[in-house]
Amino acid sequence: MANTTEMTVTEQLKKVPPAVRPVLQAARAVVRAAAPGAEEIPYGSQPPRSSRYMWKIARYAVDGSNVVGIGTFPDHANLFFYRGRELDDGSGLLQGAGKDMRSITLRAPADAERPAVKRMVRSAFKLGGTPARALKSSG
Repeated sequence: MANTTEMTVTEQLKKVPPAVRPVLQAARAVVRAAAPGAEEIPYGSQPPRSSRYMWKIARYAVDGSNVVGIGTFPDHANLFFYRGRELDDGSGLLQGAGKDMRSITLRAPADAERPAVKRMVRSAFKLGGTPARALKSSG
């Protein structure tokens, strides 16, 4: 049975700080335009207790594999890429030094509309969602 308490992405967007809501809406529009067939999956999370932590809003998956996500802090949004380490980032947009994930900070709706950001989102969907090491270990 489905969890009826799970919020939709639209419902979650109504609860984020008003100042950052347009940034998240722009990021969501860019992802949906780049991959209209991707599944939009709301995170079942609540606003974090600390402003230092990201509130994950949604992730976008293809064939069950996560590709891109959007999240928010009180004053900016993030696009995060599950295979960000593998993306070609000639523009220097990607941030992070983790094992796989990278992110792009968006402070205004116009940041999400930048051609380099749109290219990065399209590239992420071309790359897909299953990390290379997962393919090696499954065989």
